[in-house]
Amino acid sequence: MKIALRWLALCCLAALSLQVYFVGRIALMGVIAPESTAFQRSEAFRIVRDTGRLPWLQQWRDYRQLGEPLKRAVIASEDDTFTSHDGVDWDSLKKAWSRNAQAEQRAEKNGSRKPPKIVGGSTITQQLAKNLFLSGERTLLRKGQELLITLTLEHLLSKERILEIYLNSVEWGSGVFGAEAASQHYFNKPASRLNTFEAARLAVMLPRPKYFEKQPSSGYIFARAAIITARMNDARLP
Repeated sequence: MKIALRWLALCCLAALSLQVYFVGRIALMGVIAPESTAFQRSEAFRIVRDTGRLPWLQQWRDYRQLGEPLKRAVIASEDDTFTSHDGVDWDSLKKAWSRNAQAEQRAEKNGSRKPPKIVGGSTITQQLAKNLFLSGERTLLRKGQELLITLTLEHLLSKERILEIYLNSVEWGSGVFGAEAASQHYFNKPASRLNTFEAARLAVMLPRPKYFEKQPSSGYIFARAAIITARMNDARLP
């Protein structure tokens, strides 16, 4: 019994230490930009393993240098309640859970061995929390940790800083990270000079950047970008 209690105490201490580490790292991000994210490091390893080289594009830009069109496009596309929620869009999350449960039921009913596609509902802050610190696995434990990090980000950082870090670190293609690198890669211009439709095209790519990198001028991207463009005036910036 004593051994079991000792192990339990050690596990609790390790979990608490991990949370303190996350809080410290996030607090530091209020004044110092993160050099890399957990997702970027895993991608760097994958690229080197698969190709033996590391083509990498990323340039940090301050919030004001990112350009209003891109900020509006990403909010309109990814998280239209970004400025008003506390890090989690609870209504969207409930709908996502419901759709996922229905998809699993249909898969079981049809005898499908292929796991159903998981519908997300993640906010920009949740996406940032996952990219900064976590793996891509979909477990309740990981989602719980994502929620804690998300709430910590919202508590310690401003919405402006959260969006700034997100836009500078999110993936826009294999080895292409951040708005400035994406803008140069696809349009040969800085992010600050993107027009409305170009910004919308980049925003459309975010859910599947590696896929859309191979067809950046596809009909789907142009059609979806037109929809995002129409919504951009309603997007509220922090």
